[in-house]
Amino acid sequence: MTQSERNERQRLRPAPLLFEPSQAAADPEHFFDLESLEDPRELLARATELTQAFRAATDRSVEFQAMAAAQLADPRRFDRLTPADVAERAEWTEDYAKKMIEFGRSLLDAPRA
Repeated sequence: MTQSERNERQRLRPAPLLFEPSQAAADPEHFFDLESLEDPRELLARATELTQAFRAATDRSVEFQAMAAAQLADPRRFDRLTPADVAERAEWTEDYAKKMIEFGRSLLDAPRA
């Protein structure tokens, strides 16, 4: 397996995100136990894994936000929200809410694999 193939495989499988205990999270010097790693190679590898995991989690979370926004703004709902209402709840601008609603509709309408 080439280095490129290993990098691609690692990119597709981000490190699992584990919630830190509240005591550790309260310590500003503590971050997923990275401060305890002394080997810079190990530190770089683990920090890179966490970066990839956070990016993957962010992308997935944004998709779920968009789907929820689309569902809340669905005109078939008797209690539907306007884009301004969605924006207020999500702390977005109204323009961004409109884009997220459209993105969410495209995700909800996409055929499932």
